[in-house]
Amino acid sequence: MKSHFNYSGIEVFYINSFMNLEWYRIFLYTAKAGNLTKAAQELHITQPSVSYAVKQLEKELGVKLFDRLSKGVRLTSEGATLLEYVEKSFATLDSGERKIASLRDYEAGELRIGASGPMIKHVLLPVLDDLRIRFPEVRIRLSQGNSAAIQSRLKDGQIDLGFVHLPFVDPELEIQQLVAIQDGFVVGPSYRSLTEQPMTTGDLAKLPLLLLSRGSSTREFIERWFGDQRIAMEADIELNSFEMLVELAHRGYGAAFVTRSFIEQEIEQGLLIELPTAEKIPARHIAMATRRGISVPLIATQFMQMLSSGKRML
Repeated sequence: MKSHFNYSGIEVFYINSFMNLEWYRIFLYTAKAGNLTKAAQELHITQPSVSYAVKQLEKELGVKLFDRLSKGVRLTSEGATLLEYVEKSFATLDSGERKIASLRDYEAGELRIGASGPMIKHVLLPVLDDLRIRFPEVRIRLSQGNSAAIQSRLKDGQIDLGFVHLPFVDPELEIQQLVAIQDGFVVGPSYRSLTEQPMTTGDLAKLPLLLLSRGSSTREFIERWFGDQRIAMEADIELNSFEMLVELAHRGYGAAFVTRSFIEQEIEQGLLIELPTAEKIPARHIAMATRRGISVPLIATQFMQMLSSGKRML
């Protein structure tokens, strides 16, 4: 079926089929060669096939495109006008193919991901460092936020890949479990005496607690843990920054609830001490989230594969 639109005052017809795109390609080669036989040789098809394609295109457009001469063909005024647009169109297609090739070979494109600050630093950065070395032309866009913020940005299309804590349920998102993490309470050296024996949940609740702000999945997790044991708890200090929780714990402000693997260096240096608990704190998982039914860019798929290949317990 034939459709048309106006472009710079000239009515341009186009037909949405491979065969007619091929007719335009044959027209282009013929116009450049000025000869049906030469065009056929360059296209590796027969001369009658070239002649047929040109005639069909002229029939579709309703104008004569070439004057037939004794030694070849010459564009008519209408043919010359069409050639200008056909050249631009095929140049655009060629540019598009080159762009797709660069994306396929990771020589261009953007990796748009979102996660919390600690996840970025301790989970993503080692893999991002590797990806940046392997594919230096790829632009990396990082968006920091808690799981709720990442969920919103992902659904709005601001990022292609988000990292959240489980449990996490959203019917619009695909969730892939990535790595297990172990949380715990840590204190500064001034609380060293509390490490002599496991602390009950009730004893922990009596300490000044340093927690991430309400709304974060980590805060919800530890509140649920206390609640499951029917122990009331209250945060003395609520912060949005994991690093600030660690700093205040080190300075003796109380017990901070953090992911152990993220502060291993501080524990080894004696800056922080992990409190043993009588009731085991369950492990959690970090997961990758993508929009359901939406393909992610090739570079995001590559990054997901690199992360998945390094699954481990944190």
